[in-house]
Amino acid sequence: MNASLIQQLKALLPNKVIDRHEDLSERRFDRWCIKHYRDWQAQAIDSPACIVRPTRTKDVQVLMRLASEHSVSVVPFGLGSGVCGGIEPSSQDILLDMGSMKRVCEINTTDLLATFEAGLNGLDAEHAVAKHGLTIGHWPQSIAISSVGGWVSTRASGQFSTAYGNIEDIIYALEVVLPNGEIVTLGKAPRAAAGPDLRHLFMGAEGTMGIVTQVTLSLRKQPETRAFSAYYVPQMGDGFQAQRHIVQADWRPPVMRQYDASEVARLFPDYVHDEHGLLLMVHEGPAERVDAELNAVESIALANGLKCADSQAAKDWLERRNHVPDWQDLFDMGWIADTIEVSGTWQQIEHIYQQVINALNTVPFIINASAHSSHVYRSGINLYFTFACKPDNVADMEALYFECWHKTLHATAAAGGGIAHHHGTGRLRKPYLELELGNEGVALLRTVKKAIDPKGLLNPGNLIP
Repeated sequence: MNASLIQQLKALLPNKVIDRHEDLSERRFDRWCIKHYRDWQAQAIDSPACIVRPTRTKDVQVLMRLASEHSVSVVPFGLGSGVCGGIEPSSQDILLDMGSMKRVCEINTTDLLATFEAGLNGLDAEHAVAKHGLTIGHWPQSIAISSVGGWVSTRASGQFSTAYGNIEDIIYALEVVLPNGEIVTLGKAPRAAAGPDLRHLFMGAEGTMGIVTQVTLSLRKQPETRAFSAYYVPQMGDGFQAQRHIVQADWRPPVMRQYDASEVARLFPDYVHDEHGLLLMVHEGPAERVDAELNAVESIALANGLKCADSQAAKDWLERRNHVPDWQDLFDMGWIADTIEVSGTWQQIEHIYQQVINALNTVPFIINASAHSSHVYRSGINLYFTFACKPDNVADMEALYFECWHKTLHATAAAGGGIAHHHGTGRLRKPYLELELGNEGVALLRTVKKAIDPKGLLNPGNLIP
């Protein structure tokens, strides 16, 4: 990038433009496994030309107007918790670091609405509303390292989604700066029939359509009580059937997680039983409803061949649910690993599970191929596959990683399932997007991008094939 342009930015945005090598190096990528592997291997990875750290929406407008005038690309960066390669700035790009836009703008305890700047840490947002006896109800595993704007941009899902919904069910309004620097504010009433819901243009867009600067979320009151239950699952299909009957009977345990026998042995060694899987549930809400739900769920579980397990297993999960190893720790042990979340209807899901596990087990040096479910709907459920390979030569790790992803997504699509549930697309799933949208859908996505961002300034190379 032209050095004079950086100087112009510094003049327009004093103390908000950074071009020190050390700072640029810290913003080269997000938490995508393969970028960490390449860094571990000391491969060269581009840094952005400079970093802009706005503290208000007006700063974002200033940046985008200048970028549009000079046709310079801008890569939005929340807190860097993405795992699909949504962040890959080149040396010609400006990286827009939203982390300093972290104000709690308003908490309305009558309408149960809270407005936050997009760079606010998700756990800080939850703590802010908790002081008023409220909750957002959105608990992604990344809550302590992700931003509110990042939730929107990746169309995130939280661990309590079965009762409280995914982020698209919680969003009330968005403030967005467009590629030309103009602002749109979308969402002013509990519901609208004012044409297509334009908020959805920016949910899951991963920084390619606009810069989310403020988010208003619809809140809930904190639950009166919480309880736990756990059941052994003889076969995965038995657990899927039980979960289907539970949600289709309109019971809504916010957490429903079913682990196969391999994951039980690895994650719950104190609860291993006859190579069974394990179904864990968290129940919360008004005390009377929780009591009724516990009784109803037990009846349904037993009727579907499940067996009662120690509910402490569910408590243990809740206490340690966000503890995950660093990528480098795995690399140092000789492992390349990842998780892949997909989904399908009730009629498809058992076949998806079997086909993907079979496909992963054909990958050379595979040492783990397992799955659990974690998000449940009236019409279907997700699966969260975990794979790990341990090759003789660490130089083979990257090829094995992509082979595992390729076989998982193709096996899922062949069985009729959806290839992306909640981690987004990024550069990792981008080559497979036609499996989800079809050729016509991808063409439509390109048309929308061209209309909103005709110069292709925002996060080029991400999301759209």
